[in-house]
Amino acid sequence: MKRTPSLAFVCGLLAAACLTACNSEMLERQAEQIRQQEAEIARQRKELEALAAGQKVQDQKYKDCVRAFRDYFDKAQLSTNREEAISLYRQGLAICPDDDVAHYELGRALADAGRPAEAAEAFEAALKINPDFDEAKRQLEAVRSKR
Repeated sequence: MKRTPSLAFVCGLLAAACLTACNSEMLERQAEQIRQQEAEIARQRKELEALAAGQKVQDQKYKDCVRAFRDYFDKAQLSTNREEAISLYRQGLAICPDDDVAHYELGRALADAGRPAEAAEAFEAALKINPDFDEAKRQLEAVRSKR
């Protein structure tokens, strides 16, 4: 005689199959979430590395400018020899090119040395860095009017 499975047994098998399917679907969702989190972690890690590299560049620029002030700009301010001052400003600006005041002071030294075209370039460089540098604007206008 053939035995038919009981309704409870069939329901149990169906429940087990549903549970397995649900668990499998839940595991797939969790695996996808993990993949997304790993991708986000990798993206954030790259962003942190880029920030750290940028900070290193900024730190180096700062050190370069400190050196330029110590070794060149301060000495140029004290120099009574115009050509020496011009040379010191140029050497300092080669190390620290983003200092608007140093460009301005170079422009003044060049104007005093009777080199208005070069002075204008220095004042223009100061104004590229700091467009609101009123004294550099006045000096630029003055050397342009003398040409």
